[in-house]
Amino acid sequence: MDKLIEQPRGIAHLMRYWPWIATGIFLLALVLWLLLGNHASTLRVAASDLTIADVRQTEFKDYVRLSGQVVPIQVVQLSPEEGGIVTERVVEEGTMVRKGEVIIRLRNSSLDLQILNAEAELAEKQNLLRNTQVAMQQDRLNNQLEQAQLAIDTERKLRTYRQNERLYNEKLISREVFVQSHEDYLLAARKQGLIAQRLEQDSIYRSVQMDQMEDNLSNMRTNVVLVRERKNKLEVRAPIDGELGLLDVELGQSVTSGQKIGQVNDLSDYKIEAMVDEHFIDRVRSGLTASFAKGEGAFILQLRKVYPEVRDGKFRTDFIFRGQRPENIRSGQTYYLNLELGQPEQAVLIPRGAFFQKTGGTWIYVLSKDGHTAFRRNIRIGRQNPQYYEVTEGLEPGERVITSGYEAFGDNERLEIK
Repeated sequence: MDKLIEQPRGIAHLMRYWPWIATGIFLLALVLWLLLGNHASTLRVAASDLTIADVRQTEFKDYVRLSGQVVPIQVVQLSPEEGGIVTERVVEEGTMVRKGEVIIRLRNSSLDLQILNAEAELAEKQNLLRNTQVAMQQDRLNNQLEQAQLAIDTERKLRTYRQNERLYNEKLISREVFVQSHEDYLLAARKQGLIAQRLEQDSIYRSVQMDQMEDNLSNMRTNVVLVRERKNKLEVRAPIDGELGLLDVELGQSVTSGQKIGQVNDLSDYKIEAMVDEHFIDRVRSGLTASFAKGEGAFILQLRKVYPEVRDGKFRTDFIFRGQRPENIRSGQTYYLNLELGQPEQAVLIPRGAFFQKTGGTWIYVLSKDGHTAFRRNIRIGRQNPQYYEVTEGLEPGERVITSGYEAFGDNERLEIK
């Protein structure tokens, strides 16, 4: 007969409450994890893959680095005032020219015809003026002759009238004869007065007409002179002393008036052209100072002109030298300029780095004091130069940050550095 083996009472009692004990242990561990654990997403990274920099408070130099190209101080465009066919290239590109020196010659048959027409029209007007002057002189002489005849006729009728008056008083002639002689005298005197008025009006009219014809003739003479001068403009001449930098014409080519065919470079001095990112358009203005170094020398420039047009995210600026120029300076050389945008000031700075491409300057990884952990922190970046970012919020001097790229870190808020 089998016997029942009884287990010890204490163990059986514990086994009965084991589910409750396990549940309690789990809840205790969960509470401890919630109270003491770090729940941020964590990524382990190698220290050798990171660039770590110190946050410093020091002098911030507000400047921007530009790539500038040396160009002549002035470039004058070559454009013919008259169009025509190129018959001769007197000077080739790269040649030094003096002001007024002929560069190319043109031919314009249409202009030659215009000169002939203008000269023929001038000759016709001159003949017409002479004929008009002769006709007016003849009219003036005829009028003077008529006036003289009327004067004599008036004098005769006056004498007849006076004789008839004496005869009438002596009763030797009839009253009718006397009255008719008086009327004849009055009519002759009236005609003489009218012819005098007509001669005066004709004189004024002829004077005005002659003045107008003289003005027209003078204008035509001026027009002929101008047309002849246009022929001289078929020779395209250098507008300034300098180097013929471009001549884009060939023999036999037809060029129009005002067409750009070349340029003359003024090599008496140089300037530097530089393109600036549109991010700085509100801060860049004429009068700012820039500098660059070459060899052992440092050279100062001044911003002379800011062009308003923005292309491909950049705008153009012109700088002129203040003081000495580099030796052997040539057009086309490239210099890297530091354009000062403001006075140096004390600020909290971090070195520039690839992290900015990921964060846009809104946050950064900050290392713990032991350097084994980095935490994500929001910051605010103000000004920047080619070396540093100015941090206005979020960092304190003495802290260390990761400035290398963040592309491999994803959205992790905590980095463990090993």
